[in-house]
Amino acid sequence: MIGFRISKYINEGKAQSPFDKLYNIFKELLVYTSGDVSEALSWLNEIDKEHKLTDSQYGMGNFIQDLKDKGIIEENRQDGTISITPKTEKEIRQTALEQVFGKLKKGNTGNHKTNKTGKGTENSGELRPYQFGDMPEQISMTDSFKNAIRNHHDDFLALSEDDLEVQETEFQTQTSTVLMIDISHSMILYGEDRITPAKKVAMAMAELIKVRYPKDTLDIIVFGNDAWKIEVKDLPYLQVGPYHTNTVAGLELAIDILRRRKTPNKQIFMITDGKPSCLKEGNGYYQNSFGLDRKIVNKTLNMAAYCKRLKIGVTTFMIAKDPYLQQFIHEFTETCNGKAFYSSLKGLGQFVFEDYAKNKKKRY
Repeated sequence: MIGFRISKYINEGKAQSPFDKLYNIFKELLVYTSGDVSEALSWLNEIDKEHKLTDSQYGMGNFIQDLKDKGIIEENRQDGTISITPKTEKEIRQTALEQVFGKLKKGNTGNHKTNKTGKGTENSGELRPYQFGDMPEQISMTDSFKNAIRNHHDDFLALSEDDLEVQETEFQTQTSTVLMIDISHSMILYGEDRITPAKKVAMAMAELIKVRYPKDTLDIIVFGNDAWKIEVKDLPYLQVGPYHTNTVAGLELAIDILRRRKTPNKQIFMITDGKPSCLKEGNGYYQNSFGLDRKIVNKTLNMAAYCKRLKIGVTTFMIAKDPYLQQFIHEFTETCNGKAFYSSLKGLGQFVFEDYAKNKKKRY
């Protein structure tokens, strides 16, 4: 009898090329530099100095030339500026999808369903008697033959319509989602970068919906002093500005977008540090950064109540820990009958994904 044989472990995994090693870091740096190629390459140079990523065989000059040859970056011949290409924008989104959602269990990532049964495409695990009009492929032959054996006691096995049982199926529903991203200055205050994780989650979500739920819609808006819609391709370049937080403007725009959608499920996901501090009044702004201004808070809560009347679900992903801000989010959530997650930046992606999947199972 042969027992265990111990030998030296040999890693047979595919070794990364010098280009691939640098490129993975470069893509990550592009997210932090908001798509600024020159700054990302400058940071990569500094990392190379410290960690010796290149050698005499393959240097940074070779890497930059490969980036150009592979169509990853392009140089403007008029002013010499370097930018990433649409191909690279897509790659960055795919990388974000793998980083944010790639390690979740497969059971959490299936097609989304309502909680209603009927003619659909996914088995619910439940059986019911056959009804005229049911598709033949829905018939559970095993259970139907069991019924025939139980119901008929003669030697000849007769399968009648009364014996037939079918697998119940679930309706699949479409969802329209507006993702609101706070780009006020507070998203980078106190030495904490909150905008980069928010940006990564947005890119991952956009790629996930495009690949797995192509019938769903995703609109992305950003809000500072005002609110405006951005395209998916703009996400790598997203930056915070010297803005206050006009949550009311963001909700108004989100509602306007969703009211024009014809899908049964409509929802808003809002990523914010929680404090509304701005309102648009005429051609100017009413602003107050010191604490929670009751005038601004009341307008924000009015919008929350409006979402509830329109049956638009609102889920807030709160990425600040201040107790008084969390208390405001609690009040906001109660008013709109929504949900709130007081999330760390590290766990933000998983919270967003799991709630998106869960919300697809119901109608608001």
